[in-house]
Amino acid sequence: MERILYENPLSLRYASKEMNANWSPQKKFSTWRRLWLALARAEQELGLEITDEQLAQMESFLDDVNFEVAEAKERELRHDVMSHVHAFGEQCPAARPIIHLGATSCYVGDNTDLVQMRDGMVILRDKLLGLMQRLRDFAHEYRNMPTLGFTHFQPAQLTTVGKRACLWLNDFLMDYHTVEQFIRDLPFRGVKGTTGTQASFLELFEGDHEKVRTLDNRVAELCGFGPRVPVCGQTYSRKIDFQAMAILSGIAQSGAKMSSDVRLLAHLKEIEEPFGKNQVGSSAMAYKRNPMRSERVCSLARFVISLSANAAQTHANQWMERTLDDSANRRLSVAQAYLGADVVLSTVANVSSGLIVWPKIIERHIRQELPFMATENIIMDCVKAGGDRQDLHEAIRQHSMEASRHVKEDGGANNLIELLREDSLFAAVRDQMDELLEPVNFIGRAPQQVEEFLATDVDPVLVSATAGSSLDEVNV
Repeated sequence: MERILYENPLSLRYASKEMNANWSPQKKFSTWRRLWLALARAEQELGLEITDEQLAQMESFLDDVNFEVAEAKERELRHDVMSHVHAFGEQCPAARPIIHLGATSCYVGDNTDLVQMRDGMVILRDKLLGLMQRLRDFAHEYRNMPTLGFTHFQPAQLTTVGKRACLWLNDFLMDYHTVEQFIRDLPFRGVKGTTGTQASFLELFEGDHEKVRTLDNRVAELCGFGPRVPVCGQTYSRKIDFQAMAILSGIAQSGAKMSSDVRLLAHLKEIEEPFGKNQVGSSAMAYKRNPMRSERVCSLARFVISLSANAAQTHANQWMERTLDDSANRRLSVAQAYLGADVVLSTVANVSSGLIVWPKIIERHIRQELPFMATENIIMDCVKAGGDRQDLHEAIRQHSMEASRHVKEDGGANNLIELLREDSLFAAVRDQMDELLEPVNFIGRAPQQVEEFLATDVDPVLVSATAGSSLDEVNV
């Protein structure tokens, strides 16, 4: 059978089942029904003539969405909310007269968006916790292993493999805190009416402002929200969308940064992502071990990052109490940003669970560069033994240039230490050269920094978190 309709690879190829479910039609429209039930229940509590039978009938069809009826009705009415009001009413004939009573389309549309954004962040929060645990264990295991540090991708002072992993972990820790804050502070639009004035509800309750305020609070409570949007037009401020997208962008940035490092380290053959026994790296070059998972992260992260600017433009271009030029855009961008961030976290976690470290290659690279880095210590020890700092500095400069020429022009090994051993100016440390070249002498407080960071900043979060990891394996 031909497959002639476009299929979104985020849904079909990459993202987890739980994130797909969060943005599915089932989640969307069953949430609409829960919102209608919450509104009716709160209106009943405040004295409107709504029966227990009506509420019970609505409750019995919350998840049994008659999509075919709604779709047929939408072709007739060309209005999605009213189509689902009619479809719900067919299943709940007793409740039909009071479904959507006093509400506008944004009551179900906007509040459902907020529910999905909140629940999507909960999924991402749990994945962040799982990822942080894996990186935490990796950082702790390799906290003492020296490795070349790089600035400008040029060899710099030594660090440790574990300390570098802490740089990745700290980025994700910052993301975790912003996600937690978003979940905690996300406000509910609630019942605000067509232009945000609550005029329809004031009419329902015959001018009783206190009942309208209570209704707004009670519906938010029934839907699991504490904070509420204090004022709005027809929609909640689209700045909230931007705030969510900025957090997703941050997660994507963290994933891309780590994945870019893994790609560079794979080129150096120091650290590699997991590689399946039967995995094919290239259709032409059978020997290749391409870092395809990390490349996938960088690819999708670029897409997610771009969507935060889109959300900013959407908010900036809203008119007065609302326009509809946000709608089609948001149907695409918000869900896809969540799906993309979901893939980034799942894939980075997959990579983190099986990172391969090659100590001998790391040690070889250190030995190639360490003689240059050791020269400052050599100068200081020679001065302590009575040498002239300026003469020593000039001698090292000349020997370093010769050693560099030997490496680059002759293709030889770094022979700086041999040149210094042969120079009488360095006779005082000739027998200490090997000791001075111990990599552990050049890693500073890196091991201690790892231990302190994990104990002070990471472990308390992992210990106190009540939600478990919800990581799904990704297609690799």
